[in-house]
Amino acid sequence: MIDDLTLVIGGGAGRKLSGWQQLRVTRGVERLPSDFDITFTERFPGEVASVVVKEGDECQVLLGSDLVLTGYVDRFIPAIDRQSHSLRVTGRGKCQDLVDCSAEWPSNQISSADVLSIAAKLAQPYGVTVSALTDVGPPIPQINLMWGETPFAVIERIARFRALLAYDGPDGNLVLSRVGTVEHASGFAQGANVESAVALFSMDQRFSEYVVRSLSMAPLGEAGPDGDIQAIVRDAGVTRHRKRFIIAESGIVALGLSEQRGRWEMARRAGRSFQVRLTVDSWRDAAGALWTPNRLARVTLPSLHLDATWIIAEVTYQRGPSGTSASLVLMPPSAFELAPTVLVPVLSDVTPGARP
Repeated sequence: MIDDLTLVIGGGAGRKLSGWQQLRVTRGVERLPSDFDITFTERFPGEVASVVVKEGDECQVLLGSDLVLTGYVDRFIPAIDRQSHSLRVTGRGKCQDLVDCSAEWPSNQISSADVLSIAAKLAQPYGVTVSALTDVGPPIPQINLMWGETPFAVIERIARFRALLAYDGPDGNLVLSRVGTVEHASGFAQGANVESAVALFSMDQRFSEYVVRSLSMAPLGEAGPDGDIQAIVRDAGVTRHRKRFIIAESGIVALGLSEQRGRWEMARRAGRSFQVRLTVDSWRDAAGALWTPNRLARVTLPSLHLDATWIIAEVTYQRGPSGTSASLVLMPPSAFELAPTVLVPVLSDVTPGARP
C-alpha cells in the first residue's frame, strides 16, 4: 500500500516496522506535541517476540514517504488473549519534553531577548531546535521564570505576547508562526471526498458588546460607576443586546492592551462560533500533499450551508477495520487570534500608552 505507516526505530537508518492493523496519528496547530497510537497482530505464533521496540526509543513516523512525526516511543504494550497476541505502540513528538519537563535558565530571569532566542535557549537542553516562519517582534525587556514552569509554559506565554502560534513540525522541532496563508491544492466537497461532516454555527458564546474594565467592583468617588472602563468593543454580528464585562488582567493599562483585549475576545469568540468536523477518504489533497495543520482549505458542503475557506486546526490520519480516512477540524482564521498579554504588569494609574 502506497500510504502505509512506517515506524522507524532509532532514526533514519534504524529498524523499520510497517503493516499495522490499526493506526492513528494526530497533528494540530493548537496541539503540542503531535502523537501516534498504532497496533498490529503477528501473522505467526511467536512472531511478535522478534519485534524490537522499547519505551523511550527514538522514532520517526512516515505516511508513505512523508515524514509526519519525529519523537520518542512513550509506551510499548504487548497483550495476549485466547485467540491473538498483539503489540501496541504509542508515542509523541520531541516537543513532549518541553511540555513535561522543567525549564532550565540561570538566575530565572531573561532580559532583552526576542521570542525566538528565548525559545531556542529553553528548548536546547532537550535537543529541540526552534524556527520562525514569520517576524517574531522586538526583544522583550524582561521576563521572570518561576521554579517548576515547563519550557512550553514560558514559550507559550511569550508567544502569546507577540501573537505567535507555537506547534511542532514533522521533524519534531518547534515552529513559531502566525495563522497560515498557504492553501491546499484541493479542499473538501460534498459528494466528492467527504464521508461525513458536522458543522457548528453558534451564538451562545458571542456578545454584542465587550466592556473592558480595570476593577472587579463598582468604584467609589466622583468618577461614577463607569470611571474604570478602559475600552468598549462591539460585535455587529450579534443583533440583540448581550453585554459582557471583562476585567483587565492585573488592572493594567499598557500600550493599548485593553483595546486589544476587547478586540481579541470578540474576534476569537466569533471565529470559534463556526467550525466543521469532517472525515474524508484520503490522507492527501489532489496534489498528493498530506492534509496539514495551519493550511487553508476550501470546504463546500451545500447540505450544511457551508462554503468557505478555513484553516485546518487539527488532522488525524487513521486506519482500522473500516478502512483509511482522515478526520479534520477546520475553523475561520479569526478563531486563532491570540490573547494579548503584558509580561511585566504596571499599575493601572500610569499614563495610558506608557511603556513599562
